[in-house]
Amino acid sequence: MPAVRADNLYKVFGKQSRSAVERLSDGSHRDTITDLDVTAAVIDVSFEVEAGETFVVMGLSGSGKSTLIRMLNGLLEPTAGTVEVDGVDITSLSKKHLLNLRGEKVSMVFQHFALLPHRTVLENAAYGLELRGLPKQERETRAMRNLEMVGLEGWEHKLPHQLSGGMQQRVGLARALAADTDIILMDEAFSALDPLIRRDMQTQLLELQKQLGKTIIFITHDLNEAMRLGDRICVLKDGRVSQIGTAEEILNKPANEYVTRFIEDVDRTRVLTAASAIDADAAADPEARQVDAATPIAELYDDMSTADQLRVVSEEGEVLGMVSRGSVLAALAPGKEDQG
Repeated sequence: MPAVRADNLYKVFGKQSRSAVERLSDGSHRDTITDLDVTAAVIDVSFEVEAGETFVVMGLSGSGKSTLIRMLNGLLEPTAGTVEVDGVDITSLSKKHLLNLRGEKVSMVFQHFALLPHRTVLENAAYGLELRGLPKQERETRAMRNLEMVGLEGWEHKLPHQLSGGMQQRVGLARALAADTDIILMDEAFSALDPLIRRDMQTQLLELQKQLGKTIIFITHDLNEAMRLGDRICVLKDGRVSQIGTAEEILNKPANEYVTRFIEDVDRTRVLTAASAIDADAAADPEARQVDAATPIAELYDDMSTADQLRVVSEEGEVLGMVSRGSVLAALAPGKEDQG
């Protein structure tokens, strides 16, 4: 059973939303239904997210991604379609059960931190647990543990205005982790941060995910961020899904012209990994230096300056194959799958 399933989701704002859904479901573009005086934000979106997966939804402003994520925890009601969390259709839940869902199963990290300005870092991190009625000592112990996890030990008695933007975002992440929900929704969580701090937060999220194995649905407009974080990526355009796939699938087999244009400026050396550059024809060399399968190709160059081949191994130590200079160059060639 998937952790989250979206099935033919529509969100149309306006009095004639039902009529709009009928026309959109017949294939009309949202720009052709202006006579109905509606705004079609999400159109016929379907996907499944497995437990422990980081699923990234990306698109430009107006693509519908923020509307979509608010339907996944019941903040917005779909015009049509359903959302299931652990097999439960949340579109049919009462307000009380939705509140329980947000407290126990699904937590959220917002773009602009959403911290309470007159509460300390510790109180902010523990706020979700306070709403659930946990005793003060228990909630503060749990919150403190998660503040330490995100590197904020020693800052727990400060107020939000005393922290940098990156540190405030860590408080938001600690609050979501303290809630100990299996599913975390992150809506443009790092977009307000400076580039270097943003990359640090991405790194921290990747490291935390290795430890915790949460189900994360991450919204972004940044394709490089999507490709760094996502096990799979859903590309939205004008409210509809353009493509769902791994970073490699999207880079090497873009589904349409829109996705092709989108990926033009992606640094393939930082997205593609050693596993994607394995030379199927190379004989195994037990003497070759070994490299982890998840190592970005950009990090292979130093190793390959003194070695013709490297041995690629999985996290469990299983030898997956060999990479060579030639196979690395072939992996970086756009559209390589279509050439053979």
